[in-house]
Amino acid sequence: MMKSMQSILDKVAISISFLCIIHCLLLPVLLLMFPVLLALPLEGESFHQLLVILILPTSLIALIAGCRKHNRNTVMVWGMSGLLIVFFAALFGHDTVGELGEKILTLLGSLMIAWGHYRNFHLCRSSECH
Repeated sequence: MMKSMQSILDKVAISISFLCIIHCLLLPVLLLMFPVLLALPLEGESFHQLLVILILPTSLIALIAGCRKHNRNTVMVWGMSGLLIVFFAALFGHDTVGELGEKILTLLGSLMIAWGHYRNFHLCRSSECH
């Protein structure tokens, strides 16, 4: 995989993770401030599932390709753990741990994904990446 593609995928995955964090933290405030946003499909499980569908292939490709280059398995552990948490929260969280638990899991998983990609990006750009 081209080095620039690796960087792009890591940046996209970080952006999606932060979009998820912003969605969880700010959406209630934004809906109060701008009720017109209620017309958009931003609330509900389908939006979370869409983000999971976007982040899964992006993260898997970027993390696997990066770890093949720099051989730092901790990057994969952070990213994959975050993916599993976000996946669980999006599909089962609301029913099993409630709305607050789902948000906490989503925030935790998104931060873990973002950290994994941040490390992946920097390791692949540094001299440690072969």
